[in-house]
Amino acid sequence: MKVIASFFNLIRWPNLIFIALTQFCFYYFVYGSMAKEFNQNQQFLFILLVLSSVFIAGAGYIINDYFDTKIDAINKPDKLIVGKIIKRRWVIIWHWIFNITGLLLSFYISIKTNIWIILIVNIFCTYLLWIYSTTLKRKLLSGNIIVAALTAWTILVVYFFVGANIFSFNGWDLNNNKLNIQIFFKFTLLYAGFAFIMTLIREVVKDLEDMDGDRQYHCNTMPIAWGVPVSKVFISVWIVVAATSLFIIQLYAWQLRNWISALYFLLLVISPLILLIVKLRKATSQKDYAALSKLIKLIILAGILSMFLIKIRF
Repeated sequence: MKVIASFFNLIRWPNLIFIALTQFCFYYFVYGSMAKEFNQNQQFLFILLVLSSVFIAGAGYIINDYFDTKIDAINKPDKLIVGKIIKRRWVIIWHWIFNITGLLLSFYISIKTNIWIILIVNIFCTYLLWIYSTTLKRKLLSGNIIVAALTAWTILVVYFFVGANIFSFNGWDLNNNKLNIQIFFKFTLLYAGFAFIMTLIREVVKDLEDMDGDRQYHCNTMPIAWGVPVSKVFISVWIVVAATSLFIIQLYAWQLRNWISALYFLLLVISPLILLIVKLRKATSQKDYAALSKLIKLIILAGILSMFLIKIRF
């Protein structure tokens, strides 16, 4: 039982649930609120799409821990799995099983839908996750940006999956589901942008949390390269960008008498973002930064669940 529990911790099962939840909400609440009806075959392929995202992300978490064994032994000695509970060769085997499964599912989806960008980008994602784990996560900002971009892709891939594209805004008809593609595109940018910014913020907070181990192994993360005060300013700027953007959008929603959405974002997303800045200023210890990371996860969850309001609105 300990090995099984450790395996699920290795693949970061709560994060995988976040990915699946995000894609399900975006498909059923955002796309579903605008489509006339769902195509049954498309729904089956969508489940495979979610599974492909989960497997590829899981492979990324596995290989990340494989290469971070020494650093994790300093930062999180009580949570060390690779080499302690699960043998290193089995970790690599599981990494390849997850990657191959995710890419085979992507290949099948692309064949059935003729949307090859799904397979192409997912192949690129597996490459980026490997390079991130071996090299880029130890470099200034590049690793943070890659993780944020990959998180945004979990939403963008659904956008492409349902037949939308970024080159035409003259209307769209897929399986007799006529949508206003401009509105759909705006929602896609909104949620993908939110995912990117919040993930970037969380990645830098995690760098603050893991600073001791990263310094010993010569990682050039932002807190080490620029210092803690500058890192906090960087995080605060992005928090202000996110909070201000959402506030302006909700002012527009309020004018349209979409009061439920405005109140939801004010209470469950914008206010916690303000609280995040306050707590960030006071944070000094690894425990403080771990608490901030958990708060960011709750804000992201609130953002994901807000998609249900679109279903109500439309």
